[in-house]
Amino acid sequence: MSVTFVAAEGTAREVGRTHGAALAAPLRAFLDDGLARLDHLTDAPLSLDGLRPAIAAHRAAVTAALPDLAEEVAGLAEGARITEDEAWLLQLRREIMGYSKIRTGGDCTTYARTGPAPVLAQTVDLSGNLDTHLTVLRTPRSLVLSFAGLLGYLGLNRAGLAVGLNLVLGGAWGPGVPPYLAIRHLLDHAGSVGEALKLLADLPLASSRSLMLCDRERAVYVEHLDGELRVGQGPDPVHTNHFLHPDFAPADELNVFARNSSLRRLRAAADGLALIAPGAPAEDHFALLARPPVCVPDRGDIRAERTVAAVVLFPDAGELHLRPGDPSQSATRAFSL
Repeated sequence: MSVTFVAAEGTAREVGRTHGAALAAPLRAFLDDGLARLDHLTDAPLSLDGLRPAIAAHRAAVTAALPDLAEEVAGLAEGARITEDEAWLLQLRREIMGYSKIRTGGDCTTYARTGPAPVLAQTVDLSGNLDTHLTVLRTPRSLVLSFAGLLGYLGLNRAGLAVGLNLVLGGAWGPGVPPYLAIRHLLDHAGSVGEALKLLADLPLASSRSLMLCDRERAVYVEHLDGELRVGQGPDPVHTNHFLHPDFAPADELNVFARNSSLRRLRAAADGLALIAPGAPAEDHFALLARPPVCVPDRGDIRAERTVAAVVLFPDAGELHLRPGDPSQSATRAFSL
């Protein structure tokens, strides 16, 4: 399982150019594979022309809220020699799909722990066989896991903050800042969980998500639904794919089969984390992330979510440990700021 490592320096546009140039051939192939594989995941074929109005609306929202990342998307297009609409589509695939058109069986199990050796760990469960397009991107401020040209997905920064995420389904999705770009913004500009929460409150997020935030002093999950945020915290918070905050739970749109999976994974992760000693090495966390039900198996269906990576982040040490693909079958790779 190949993982591309990209180290990018300079201005936002220069970081984007470096990222795009390193992935030029794979990104062109990905875009030509059923329009970034969207045609494999939706019931009706899509076209770039048909998506341009939605792309433009999201682009306008991101440009207004996060002009530096909009500039980086422009650089990505230049470096990869793709159009800017194609570069924006790579940032917006999940928002374009929405949540009424796909079957959702699992989408990440995430947990965090504070203390002298803070850690944030999670599986990454996605449809579309995206483990073929894994990238670790190191920028001047952050180290992030990325897929197929995304500017960010999860990661950590030089200030000792780590951010992970879970899909939660609810409310109206519309033009705004995709959560993946929001995460990159937090990593680029927040020095703590508290600062990240303040930045997040000012962003017009495009869709429902739960973010896990962790530094040495504090670990929280923050759920987003229809422009509102709710925060839950504790020394060892765990999150899967259903809303945990009682204010948002009634709005949960996860289907019953996916909810059962989410509940099983939540219990398994909480029970497993309780058995891992504070300060344990990455391999102890991977042992939990690689076991079912936390690890979601490949059922041979490109539309079904499966675990395409597992990650253990040590924000104080500036280390990202990654097992690409099925974590029970792959070796650990370590990346550092």
